[in-house]
Amino acid sequence: MLTALRGDADYDAPVFTSRQGDEALTRVQVFNIVAKAAKRAGIPGKVSPQWLRHAHASHALDRGAPIHLVKETLGHANIVTTNNYAHARPSESSSTFLVTGTK
Repeated sequence: MLTALRGDADYDAPVFTSRQGDEALTRVQVFNIVAKAAKRAGIPGKVSPQWLRHAHASHALDRGAPIHLVKETLGHANIVTTNNYAHARPSESSSTFLVTGTK
């Protein structure tokens, strides 16, 4: 799948390039682009590429995505890192996942 997404690009080719397409964007440039886009969209607070990454992982896990799939998507070396994105909700309980027996 990664190959299909990258097309003919070399493995080490940058994902995001300058407008001229000849060099990779720096981390600061990507941060500024994301922050400006969030402001234009009316998203309050400090939005960063990491914030978007965290939101992606959290929402995917909240909606039932398998943790191993999120781990691979984010490129985490350890599933413990991915598990940090799973959030306990005060209104939820693991007891809702227990099956009651019938008599």
